[in-house]
Amino acid sequence: MKKSTFLTNSKRLYCDVFGHNYKLSKQITYHVKEYKCSCCGKEVTTNSNGYLTELTPKFRDINAALSKIYANKLARMKRQRINTSAA
Repeated sequence: MKKSTFLTNSKRLYCDVFGHNYKLSKQITYHVKEYKCSCCGKEVTTNSNGYLTELTPKFRDINAALSKIYANKLARMKRQRINTSAA
């Protein structure tokens, strides 16, 4: 058990010293994205001002709802393009 604690602490120490290495984990919309640190696994998302904030359950729910709305909007726009091009 000491090894896993040591590895977790060393990864966390790396992020504390050099900063997180965020990778895009999910693109909600063009402006809202979720990121995950490749070292320590910390998850963040962009807030309404465009800044990174910790991904809490509240933000997770907001992003899920926003993703659903955005997918519906894209589907509706695609149907409208098909209908206008066919007419």
